[in-house]
Amino acid sequence: MSESRPRRPYRVTFVCTGNICRSPMAEHVLRKYVEDEGLLAVVDSSGTGGWHAGDPADHRTVRTLRRHGFTSDHSARKFHRGWFDDYDLVVALDDGHLRDLRALARDERDRDKIRLLRSFDPSAGPDLDVPDPYYEDDEAFEHVMDLIERAVPGMLAVIRLGLRETAA
Repeated sequence: MSESRPRRPYRVTFVCTGNICRSPMAEHVLRKYVEDEGLLAVVDSSGTGGWHAGDPADHRTVRTLRRHGFTSDHSARKFHRGWFDDYDLVVALDDGHLRDLRALARDERDRDKIRLLRSFDPSAGPDLDVPDPYYEDDEAFEHVMDLIERAVPGMLAVIRLGLRETAA
């Protein structure tokens, strides 16, 4: 008779620069879809820099999330090297974040967890950066929302696959 161990949730974190605009927006969007599908997954976010640690999301991020029916509660934090062990998927929002995360990675196992958000969108084309809306207007935040929403189906497919693999 074999003992069954409890299933472990699939863990995703989004990483942008200060963790107040793009990554919290992606966190709340994916979290809602994960919850709606009843997937066993934990979704959060962080930044490559820690200067906004403890701050809420940018007011324009909050406004955009609420306008689209998503939650927005957030406290910024900085991504740390040791966190790679805690995540199955580390999603960078642009190429600069990708480089920073790869530099933090301790080995190939850590590097294999890192993906660009737009790599999950088959229609993305060659430019996979999600532009930073911080110095822009509400329209830029809406554009970020659109890019995130387009990547969600691909991320959900990866989460489903990861959950099947851990259940086996």
